Amino acid sequence: MDTNCPIHRFVEATNEGDTEAFLSIFTNDAVLIDWGRKFRGRQQIAQWNETDNIGVQSRLRIVSIAASKGACRVRIAVTGNGFNGEGDMTFKLDGDLISSLVIA
Repeated sequence: MDTNCPIHRFVEATNEGDTEAFLSIFTNDAVLIDWGRKFRGRQQIAQWNETDNIGVQSRLRIVSIAASKGACRVRIAVTGNGFNGEGDMTFKLDGDLISSLVIA
């Protein structure tokens, strides 16, 4: 995968614990939905990041990526002090930024 791809940068920023880089990957009005919990905009995504991602020392590994209908479905393996296991993340991109992320 292209190392400048927003999805790759999402994983890299999470694994490095770099909150500033993580938040910069999202559009200003991005939406993140985590099992039905909705976060809109970078401020709310920052709150999710603190409670569910970098704040709980998550480490991500891409298992697979499939592109379809303007989105990328990514199977992610997660370890850390929060959720541990595999799950699906569906990303919609706006240029080199993430405009939507649905975690299921």
